[in-house]
Amino acid sequence: MKLNFELVPDSCWYSNLRSALPQGAWDVVRKKAYARANGKCLICGAPAARLEAHEQWEYDDQKGVQKLVNVIAVCRACHEVIHIGRTQLMGREREASEHFMKVNGCTYAEYRKALGEANAVHRERSRREWLLDISELPKFL
Repeated sequence: MKLNFELVPDSCWYSNLRSALPQGAWDVVRKKAYARANGKCLICGAPAARLEAHEQWEYDDQKGVQKLVNVIAVCRACHEVIHIGRTQLMGREREASEHFMKVNGCTYAEYRKALGEANAVHRERSRREWLLDISELPKFL
């Protein structure tokens, strides 16, 4: 799927790049992501007057390491799908599900299946504490 859910393990909710950087550094990182995107969402390709910076993480389930791998610019609709748990709490799941299906060219049943799989991974990863690895950060400054 072109657009997927990226459910952050519960113990990582407040362990993000913004909180790990000195004041002002996040602005540098996000503005560079916007410049690389050239006014378009890097997931769905839609032009967007306002983009949002999204941190992409890899999880080493054996070592318990959450590693920063990229910072990309995405439209609000894609960002709401990526962080579907937060989106559901805000009462916007219907809009997010429609965007997921449109971008991925899939059915509602396929949306529910992908969400169920993402939730299963989230539950498993939320059983442990994670170490934060931002060693790739210099690529984004």
